[in-house]
Amino acid sequence: MHTPLDRPAGKAGRREWVGLAILSIACLIYSMDLSVLFLAMPAIVTDLDPTAAELLWINDIYGFMVAGFLVTMGTLGDRIGRRKVLLAGASAFGAASIFAAFSTSAPMLIVARACLGVAGATIAPSTLSLVVNLFADEGERNRAIGVWGTAFALGGLIGPLIGGVLLQYFHWGSVFLINVPVMLVLVAVAPFLLPEYRSGSAGRIDLPSVALSLATVLPVIYGFKKIATEGMTGTHLLPVAIGLAVGALFIRRQQRLADPLIDLALFRIPAFTASLLVNLAGVFFVFGIFLFQNQYLQLVLGLSPLKAALWSGLPGLVFTVMSLQAYRITNRLGSVRTVLLGLVVNAAGAAAMGVAAYHQSLFGVLCASGLIAVGFVPVILTTTGLIVGSAPPERTGAASALSETSAEFGGALGVALLGSLGSVVYRFEMDGADLGALPPPMAESSRSTLAGAVDVARTLGETAAPWLDLARGSFALGFAVSCALATVTLVLLAAVARRVYGAAPTLESASSH
Repeated sequence: MHTPLDRPAGKAGRREWVGLAILSIACLIYSMDLSVLFLAMPAIVTDLDPTAAELLWINDIYGFMVAGFLVTMGTLGDRIGRRKVLLAGASAFGAASIFAAFSTSAPMLIVARACLGVAGATIAPSTLSLVVNLFADEGERNRAIGVWGTAFALGGLIGPLIGGVLLQYFHWGSVFLINVPVMLVLVAVAPFLLPEYRSGSAGRIDLPSVALSLATVLPVIYGFKKIATEGMTGTHLLPVAIGLAVGALFIRRQQRLADPLIDLALFRIPAFTASLLVNLAGVFFVFGIFLFQNQYLQLVLGLSPLKAALWSGLPGLVFTVMSLQAYRITNRLGSVRTVLLGLVVNAAGAAAMGVAAYHQSLFGVLCASGLIAVGFVPVILTTTGLIVGSAPPERTGAASALSETSAEFGGALGVALLGSLGSVVYRFEMDGADLGALPPPMAESSRSTLAGAVDVARTLGETAAPWLDLARGSFALGFAVSCALATVTLVLLAAVARRVYGAAPTLESASSH
């Protein structure tokens, strides 16, 4: 059994880099499954005839299950072996992919997607903790984490493209069947390329803690997703409140257990806690800003969905390139300076995005998006390395899972809260609009969202109506206000992180133990 402590601190060989390639391909497939389904939905609707509720669950259940089981799977890897959990998850992922591909009803596909999510939750924490085991040298480990992060970025980027090609020639189930050969290769070669690691003193998994963790994460994620799509109401805040209440019970139980599902002592490590918060905040603002950007390109600037996707691909390429090259910045500047500088650059990108959005400049929005990528990617990858590196070796799987869970929470929070802020600004600005000539339902729809205003204008053939220009300007102002909030918060976060990291003199060595 291999550990980071009993390996020489030399350079990695071919075995380690080939192992990283296999892990990265698994991560790419996992990431693709989050996005590849969107293109297949029309064919699925035609074939399976799902209800509106079933359609929603087909889309969302995968992400919910991943978020809910990350902590459990990460801790399970620490207890019984990270490679063992990864191999079991990969086998289950392949089997669930076949189950999904040949589903004959909407409920059957929902169950299959849920199984895919549970299996997928093994991949992110297991692969990240195994990367730490594979690469003892800190510089090489930074590079390896960059490759690991690139796999996730590429999965989201090429998933729709591969799905589109498959759907052009094959049944919709083919978007799931492409997972099978990759997982078969992983299962076949992993025992020879990947080290095993597990804690020698680990106890049994506490099943009530597993149930409490699910009852914490799932309602909160669900509530924020509903807020993002339907607005902030008491009905949508209720599951968030329930999840937080259960979360308090979960924490109390962890404090009493001899072998907790999450070791709360991790949060007493300054580098761990600060990096986790920076990680969450970074994802929060990036997801929120890009939610606005995707709508902005189509609804404000009037681009078609295809043109908007093509223009958005340019910043996506910056994200991918930066993921591959971020290790150079980290190795040159060190972890702390990389995080602090990245937060400042990210703040500058958010400020530039706000100015570009307010002035309705396509070129400005794209340049600002690229600048955000330049700042965000080194921050997210470096903090990920610090999170797993500052945890004790026997807790690396749990630390990896907490990193991924914080990203899930950050993304859901960003989309929900920044989206709600933009909606408040939009409604406030539209309260003074003269919509007296419109039927009351159309007037209310136009005051509620820009999408509603554009749809009303298209229905009436008034694409140059003054109130539509006001609606677009109101959305742009809401976008700009959200970017301003992101700018100020990221600068403040950089100042706080500097103080916290400065109080941890062993930080730079934390990621190399």
